[in-house]
Amino acid sequence: MSSHQPVKKRALTINDFQSRKLDGPKISMVTCYDFCSASILNESEIDCILVGDSGSMVMHGCATTLGATVDMIAQHTLAVAKGAPDKFIIGDLPFCSYRKSKTRTMDAVEQIMRAGAQAVKLEGAAGNLKMVRHIIDSGVPVMGHLGLTPQSVNMLGGFKVQGRVPEVATRLMQDARELADAGCFALVLECVPADLAQEITEALAIPTIGIGAGPHTTGQVLVWHDLLGLSGSFKPKFLKTFMNGFELVRDALNAFDSEVKKTVYPDLKEHCY
Repeated sequence: MSSHQPVKKRALTINDFQSRKLDGPKISMVTCYDFCSASILNESEIDCILVGDSGSMVMHGCATTLGATVDMIAQHTLAVAKGAPDKFIIGDLPFCSYRKSKTRTMDAVEQIMRAGAQAVKLEGAAGNLKMVRHIIDSGVPVMGHLGLTPQSVNMLGGFKVQGRVPEVATRLMQDARELADAGCFALVLECVPADLAQEITEALAIPTIGIGAGPHTTGQVLVWHDLLGLSGSFKPKFLKTFMNGFELVRDALNAFDSEVKKTVYPDLKEHCY
C-alpha cells in the first residue's frame, strides 16, 4: 500500500472569505440540494456550497423561490452536509422566515444550522439590519443578498436587472454598506450592472459573490443545474453552461431504453449472476 495519501483539502471558514477579498484567488460557489450532487462537489475544487431557495424551482418545480420553506431548506441542507463534509455550506433563509418575529427567525436559523450549514443567507437590507445583527450576535455568520432578490420578485415586477437607474444604484450601494456594517461576512450581488457591482465591491471591506454581476466581484455563484446545462431552455445572458447535461442525460436514458427493448442489456455473460 502506498504511503502517499491524497491531501484532504481544508474547508473554508469565514476568515478565508476575508482573506480572499484581500489576496485572492476568486471564490467559487455552487448551489446544491442533494447528497449525490454534494458528493461530487466534495471531490471538486469548488470553494463553497449554497443550499439555495432556488431548490424550490429546480428540485420541486415551483415557478419562483417563494415555494421554499424552512423544512425544505433544512432537509436539503442535511443531505448536502452528509455528501460534502469538506465544504463550507451556506443555507438560505426562505421567504418570510426572517420577517415574522425574532423567535421564529431564530427557530429557522437554528433548524438550518443544526442540519449542517455553517452560515445562513438572507435577502435585502431594509427592515433586516437589526435581525442580521441579532443572528450574528447569536454566533451564526450571515451572508447578505442584494440586486435581484428573487423572494421580492412580485415587488420588482419580475426577474429584472437592478441598479440601471441612478436612484436604485444609490440605494443598492447604501444597502450594501449597511449590511457590511451590520456584520455580514459576504454579500451576493445578483443581476446588477458590472460597473455598479465593481463600485460596490471596491467600496466594501467584505467580499462580494456575483451572479450576473460581471467579473469584478470577489467570486461567482451559479445554480448547479444551470452551469451543467441541465435546465433546458433557461439561458439568461449571464449564464455560461460548462457541459450540455440535458442532452447527455437524455441520450443516456434513450440508450438504456433502446438496449432494454433490443434485449442487448443485460448481457447474459457480462451483467448476470
